[in-house]
Amino acid sequence: MAGSDPTGQIAALPFAAVKVLLVTMYFPPAGGGGVQRSLKLAQYLPALGVETHVLAPDDPKWVHRDPELRVPTQAWIHRARYIGPRGRKPAEELRATDGLQRALVQAQVTARRLLLPDASVTWNLTAIPAAIRIAKREGIDVVITTSPPGSVHFVGAAVQRASGTRWIADLRDPLVANQHRRDDTAAARARQAANEQIARLVARNADAVTCVSEAIADEVRGLGARGPVRVIANGCDFDDFAGLEYEPAPRFRITHTGSFFGKRDPRPFLQAFHDAGLDAVARFVGDFRSSDREWAEALDLGDRLEIVDYLPRADSLRFQRDSEALLLLVPDAGGRGRGVLSGKVFEYIAAGRPILAVVPPDGAAADLVRETGSGVVVAPDDVDGIRAALVELHAQFANGGLPSVELATRDEERLSRRARVEEMAALIEELA
Repeated sequence: MAGSDPTGQIAALPFAAVKVLLVTMYFPPAGGGGVQRSLKLAQYLPALGVETHVLAPDDPKWVHRDPELRVPTQAWIHRARYIGPRGRKPAEELRATDGLQRALVQAQVTARRLLLPDASVTWNLTAIPAAIRIAKREGIDVVITTSPPGSVHFVGAAVQRASGTRWIADLRDPLVANQHRRDDTAAARARQAANEQIARLVARNADAVTCVSEAIADEVRGLGARGPVRVIANGCDFDDFAGLEYEPAPRFRITHTGSFFGKRDPRPFLQAFHDAGLDAVARFVGDFRSSDREWAEALDLGDRLEIVDYLPRADSLRFQRDSEALLLLVPDAGGRGRGVLSGKVFEYIAAGRPILAVVPPDGAAADLVRETGSGVVVAPDDVDGIRAALVELHAQFANGGLPSVELATRDEERLSRRARVEEMAALIEELA
């Protein structure tokens, strides 16, 4: 297995002949958190001696674009045309329209929801033949498909069947017990049934399955996976924060970056922030739902609430680093949120600022925050507990400031994104 040499560079693995095809729906020019796992694999695998090919859409029509993200120069990037519908924020679009325009948007949203198992499934029409051609032409040893969306795994199954290439299914979200997925409509139940079929396809056919958390791995193992199921969590991108400085501000600033969707709810925090009555600023950078914005405005927080629209990742990281504290929100979602260990947790740890983790206290995110000493944990619906944590953080800020969180060298090495890619490279070596 590979390691790092004394200079901090990745030592190459001794199997330079291995060739990998990484199939991903989210890759630059797309932006947002879902891009990072694929991007880092494409960045670090070549440095480990793995010839890396990436198949991604020419334009995934995703709701976020980030032209500042650099595409790795040591990986071969292939594009397959995406002919599906564009990504949408239906609730926001419907609120902004009326009359015939609203009816048109509703029809488009409904049509998108009728696609099973997800709206990106139409990419398979071009991605499957492209992936098979690449696998045969380049002599690909291992194909990796990374979800969401779940439909990307059809590509891995097709390549495996057509060329005998070994297949790793990489799961960033659960295929079945997704904490954000609805189940209260016929369409939602149909989509759930389709995702369960994908989960069985992955379990029965993938040569290996990698998962970002133990909860997802347990789900796959429960389906009787035929190959090894490994937890390869997301990692900390410490290098991405190089040169970003923290400058103490006159007022305490707590920052949340990322999108609000599904069951992620800022309202208990906002109520606690209001009740605390502190001279502080709560900053939300990214997608903030109009309904939440209106609810927040009713609290009359004035200049204590700052809402910033979606920013490129570099700017988002700058906001994180230049904050007194960071706000992490993971819903309980009937217990399904306990297993969530998103890339945002690791990103916040890499930022080095104290974290207020409003997450299930007995969940994976809470365990990591406690283990690294990077913050304080409060249950998502505990308004009084959130208020008390805010008061304590503010008191520390007022009495000398909040120092940066310093990880032990062992923890920094263990949690780094490069270490995670080394784990993936070792699995590739086993299968190739």
